[in-house]
Amino acid sequence: MKNEVSLVTGAAGFIGSHLVDRLLDSGHRVIGVDNLILGRRANLADAAKNDQFSFVELDVNDVEAGLAFLREETARSPIQTVWHLAANSDIQAGGLDPDVDLRLTFLTTYNVLKLAQTFKIPQIVFASTSAIYGDNDRVLKEDTGPLFPVSNYGAMKLASEGIITAALERFLQRAWICRFPNVVGGRATHGAIFDFIKKLRANPAELEVLGDGLQEKPYLHVRELVDAMLFIFQRSQEKLNCFNIAPEKGASTVRSIAEAVVRAAAPGARIRYTGGSRGWVGDVPRFRYSTEKLKALGWSPKLSSDEAVELAIRENLGRGA
Repeated sequence: MKNEVSLVTGAAGFIGSHLVDRLLDSGHRVIGVDNLILGRRANLADAAKNDQFSFVELDVNDVEAGLAFLREETARSPIQTVWHLAANSDIQAGGLDPDVDLRLTFLTTYNVLKLAQTFKIPQIVFASTSAIYGDNDRVLKEDTGPLFPVSNYGAMKLASEGIITAALERFLQRAWICRFPNVVGGRATHGAIFDFIKKLRANPAELEVLGDGLQEKPYLHVRELVDAMLFIFQRSQEKLNCFNIAPEKGASTVRSIAEAVVRAAAPGARIRYTGGSRGWVGDVPRFRYSTEKLKALGWSPKLSSDEAVELAIRENLGRGA
């Protein structure tokens, strides 16, 4: 992996910025782009000190601007891999306005592939999601189907997977599709822990929780997610590589997360549940991943779902590990 040139879209975001740091630590030259809708320049403070990192505020849907930027960047050396993380990560916003995920989740993928073809970038690593599986009570394997997403976000991620596999027939040499679970950790810009802390800072006496609190999903710490992505990238070398990524040990309920955040941020606060099995339109109340394929490749996380949640709460409250 050393001396590779990598393009990271969504580089200033929660997961993207952690990936940038790890790629730089691995000896990559990294080119980062982000539209800064949710991403923050502060997330790239350490990366910005590295002379192997360059960054520009850029909407990858602005293809002309992308062409101009990458033409200059690739004059130094060609890009080997694009790590495509740019997407709408606010599923609720996509439920209210379907154009959000069309623009920010699918068209970003479509236009990144245009740029990849133009600059002969042979490889893509794509951040996909459990949301492609929809509301499915089976243990979810990589070949589970048919797939019927229940959110615009999941639908546009599934469409993105499709356009990537089609690109493998046209010009891409290799693709990795990493299907994320719920991801937590420092630099978060959304998610239950982030939202609960924000609400308690506004009203330390009460925490409103959407749904009945019984929603139950696997949570993975962002550092372990990035570990898994890099492991898959290095160890799985098929033309198309598709993996679920998740903790091996259990899942966490929204109720347990809410109670843990209250204990840490506002002891004694009342928790008020709005009721219903779903927190919002498109919410999948629970899912179970099979990670046997990833385990067989040789990678397993160290933290359970609940341990990842506890660590992320401390990090989001600024108390470190």
